[in-house]
Amino acid sequence: MHSLMTDKKQLLCALPKIDECLAGLAGRAGSVPPTLVKLAVRHCIDLERQRILTDDPDCQLLSREQWDERLLEAITLKNQMNLRRVINGTGVVIHTNLGRSLLSTSMVDALQQAGAHYTNLEFDLSNGKRGSRYSLVEEIICDLTGAEAALVVNNNAAAVLLALDTLASGKEVIVSRGQLVEIGGSFRIPDVIAKSGARLVEVGATNRTHLADYERMINDETAMLLKVHTSNFRIIGFTSEVSAEELVALGHAKSLPVMEDLGSGSLVDLSPFGLPQEPTVQQIVKAGVDVVTFSGDKLLGGPQAGLIVGKKEVIDRIKRNPLNRALRIDKFTLASLEAVLRNYYDLEQALTTIPTLKMLTQPVDLIKRRAQRLMRRIHAKIQPTCSLSLQPTMSRVGGGAMPEHGLSSWAVTFKPLQIHLSAMEQGLRKLSIPIIGRMEDDSLLLDMRTVSDEEIPDLAASLISFFRCGELS
Repeated sequence: MHSLMTDKKQLLCALPKIDECLAGLAGRAGSVPPTLVKLAVRHCIDLERQRILTDDPDCQLLSREQWDERLLEAITLKNQMNLRRVINGTGVVIHTNLGRSLLSTSMVDALQQAGAHYTNLEFDLSNGKRGSRYSLVEEIICDLTGAEAALVVNNNAAAVLLALDTLASGKEVIVSRGQLVEIGGSFRIPDVIAKSGARLVEVGATNRTHLADYERMINDETAMLLKVHTSNFRIIGFTSEVSAEELVALGHAKSLPVMEDLGSGSLVDLSPFGLPQEPTVQQIVKAGVDVVTFSGDKLLGGPQAGLIVGKKEVIDRIKRNPLNRALRIDKFTLASLEAVLRNYYDLEQALTTIPTLKMLTQPVDLIKRRAQRLMRRIHAKIQPTCSLSLQPTMSRVGGGAMPEHGLSSWAVTFKPLQIHLSAMEQGLRKLSIPIIGRMEDDSLLLDMRTVSDEEIPDLAASLISFFRCGELS
């Protein structure tokens, strides 16, 4: 015990002083602001002090050179952006944790224009008076969906909340039990309904709900019939659900609005490309549903947004809700959303220019050739320290869409020979451009469906550097 206490005291006394560290690093931190340098140095020393006090067995006396190396690394980390580019080798196209849909070149250009210049965000160029930001995209959305009116808020959960608050606050909303889903981040449909001030009325069973179930529960307190598309799960087997057309007929007969939350709404039928048949926004609008909500950053392939479309009288009521102000979108969302929507005027163009649609529909032989290109660049340089192979695999749509459906793909697999697989996975995440893969069967896979042709040079260079330059220690 005495020896341990002596060692701890010795380690604590050996910690360098902040002012001495700053003097020793003078001129070595490049253009990093002095305030940030000091914060990084203090944090690094404080972190080492905590490790010593908690008896971390890896603590040891460090030389001046070792401390300088550690401090420079801490400064570099402190100075880099927290929101960073990564290479997605997971094969999940709409990866929620990695930013969901990628933006096309036209969307990025629109963002640059909106950010670098003044815009007509709320200025009507035709009459020189104040205008509405929503008018910039409303007509386009209506053109594409067939809806009478449209509104955009900051995400689909907000769209659902706003519509329910407007149309059903203080009254009852009827929903099938099988549609009471939980979406990402533990947000549940029952909770959103409760937050809107409406009261949830569940009907049917988990696996089977009939039109008569809705009809029996309608009373003077009923404000809405709500249908929720179960984007992120499926019930199979002995099942039954009520179609949008049936629900609309019942709603109209009872003078009740019908709303459908599509979640990951799509403007194009992807079934010709081997994906499951999913209802498009146009189909639901055509069925007569009064209010339809869906996301802008999932299958639509645009920025994070919640789109609300439907009958003009209903949408106008939602627009007048004071809560709309708190949920409105900014000029960057409007700019990128308009850019992606304009691509849908030509569906063939949309499939090739919108990254999400392009990744979902690309032929598997193209993915295999991309994997072969990466292999040719890295095989000879990595093979001594890592076993490499090509193998068929399955990608995922992601974003809560089509959860049971896999997409045939190809991956480059890595089986390190000198370090543990977990150490390799962690090391790749620490690179200047982090590489995110997935671990399967004692290997790390980079699914090439979600790696673009343009990323292959950076990916290859990073992998070669990782295996050659000390990251294996």
